[in-house]
Amino acid sequence: MTLDAVIIGGSYAGMAAGLQLARARRQVLVVDAGEPRNRFAAHSHGFLSQDGTPPAEIAADARGQLMEYPTVEWRSGRVTSITGEAEDFTVGLADGGTFQARRIILAAGVTDELPDIPGVAEQWGTRVFHCPYCHGYELGQAAIGVLASSELAMHHALMLPDWGTTTLFLNAAFEPTADQLAQLDVRGTRIERGLVSRLQAGRGEGVEVVLSDGRQVPLAGLFVAPRLRLSPLVAEVGCELEETPMGNLVKTDAMQATSIPGIFACGDIARAAGSVTFAVADGAMAGLSVHRSLMFGLS
Repeated sequence: MTLDAVIIGGSYAGMAAGLQLARARRQVLVVDAGEPRNRFAAHSHGFLSQDGTPPAEIAADARGQLMEYPTVEWRSGRVTSITGEAEDFTVGLADGGTFQARRIILAAGVTDELPDIPGVAEQWGTRVFHCPYCHGYELGQAAIGVLASSELAMHHALMLPDWGTTTLFLNAAFEPTADQLAQLDVRGTRIERGLVSRLQAGRGEGVEVVLSDGRQVPLAGLFVAPRLRLSPLVAEVGCELEETPMGNLVKTDAMQATSIPGIFACGDIARAAGSVTFAVADGAMAGLSVHRSLMFGLS
């Protein structure tokens, strides 16, 4: 049987896309590797009606609702290949299974590349964050930091004073211009030029930045802008990419269609936001767009 759509990725964007297609009584397969990007976070914030809920609970509830629809199948596993063209795609899985589909929705395949500093990866999502809208409020307007890995850190350094007293750790990643220094001064952001040796757990849920000269700077939380790395599968599919300050993403139009007819993309793979709200919204649009293309053809 040829499915109407195979959705690669069963997190928020993928399930939102699947829900629209399920409600249109379309045959859908969701393939999920079980590695959501926000799996390191204890709570999800900023998603209306679910503020403060653990991400796994949101996903579990969503999956339970989605699987109530009889035209949806769920397959735990990893997609290794996508070949063919619209109306006749072949999706290959790591376990050897193959499926035919008229449409493909890419809703997974991005990884955060964190600074290679001891303690960063270990505390990612608990004491080290990327989004102040997701995690800033809970830090209680205490001392917070920005760990620079590129000039992109300026964005965080100018935003974060709304959430607490902010220190920008340059760590030799870049040197602010005179104009940038003036902007930081207006926002009250302090600059630390010492090199960062490591991070370690601080008091309670805080973190300490240990500098190369031995100083320890206690913080309620530390923010960093990771580079985004797309999976090899995305590169092999050949969708046009869009370069962003955080790395390459899959380029889509307003309907979440990629440059390849019949392949759509949504969620973090197609938007450098890292937000459950945006992931769900883009997933819903992808699902609606796929259904429209199944009814009226690809434009």
